[in-house]
Amino acid sequence: MLSYTNCELCPRRCHVDRTRGELGFCREPDHIYAARAAAHYWEEPVISGNFGSGAVFFSGCTLKCIFCQNRIISQQNLGKEITTDHLREIFLKLIDDGVQNINLVTPTHFLPSILPALTPKLPIPIVYNCGGYERVETLRELEGLVDIYLPDMKYSNESLAAKLSRAPDYVETAKAAIQEMYRQVGSAVIEDDIMQRGLIVRHLILPGELDNTLGVLDWFAETFPKGDVLFSLMSQYVPMGKAKELPPYDRKITEEEYDAAISYLDFLGIESGFTQDFTSATEDYIPDFSFEGLE
Repeated sequence: MLSYTNCELCPRRCHVDRTRGELGFCREPDHIYAARAAAHYWEEPVISGNFGSGAVFFSGCTLKCIFCQNRIISQQNLGKEITTDHLREIFLKLIDDGVQNINLVTPTHFLPSILPALTPKLPIPIVYNCGGYERVETLRELEGLVDIYLPDMKYSNESLAAKLSRAPDYVETAKAAIQEMYRQVGSAVIEDDIMQRGLIVRHLILPGELDNTLGVLDWFAETFPKGDVLFSLMSQYVPMGKAKELPPYDRKITEEEYDAAISYLDFLGIESGFTQDFTSATEDYIPDFSFEGLE
């Protein structure tokens, strides 16, 4: 049973009582705050399709990535309060608008309020879009409710995770979480070019940290049967927030770094998934967090 009291929803396990106004690492209360709910066209093609993914961006986060492009909601906690009943209405409105799926973006710290909005089961897939830093015990409560998991695997290096995301236990925690996600949803199911069930693991190439990327690729290739899980290698890194002041994170990745990552992906035989063009490093992927769709 997921609860805000003695909160253990995420790996931080802050043990605060959010029902009494106490705040933990995410700095969020015991009710939902969100910043946008609308068709989103910048996910992987099997997620966005032609009609967009029905993405609901929740405020707050269990990580503190210095390069986060959504930092205005993830770290500055911009958001509008909504109830569970209102969230259900938002889901139904997005479905009426024709979206391909309902995409829960960074939802972990609000799960006690979100899960009731997912029942009765909706007629389109539910996507769980997260940073990979999840408790297996929490994920088990989602079994049967989530159809598609869309986690990051940000790091293969614990010291880098500590420095950039304040999560020294990220690597082993994310590995266990992503394997639990795979246990739940199994091999990718794609119908008419749209994912219906399965797992996509994302990784963002960081400037000056090619070894980190190669380590993530090694782990992925060693862990999952070929073709069962999709891999999404992203090159859209743009310096944001504190990263602008900390070399080498104050620059975009180089073409040499990009080419090396793509070459290693090919070398490992990871064929099922997606890569971004080198030119993808723009701010075009950052949504407008103006509370669209939360009326």
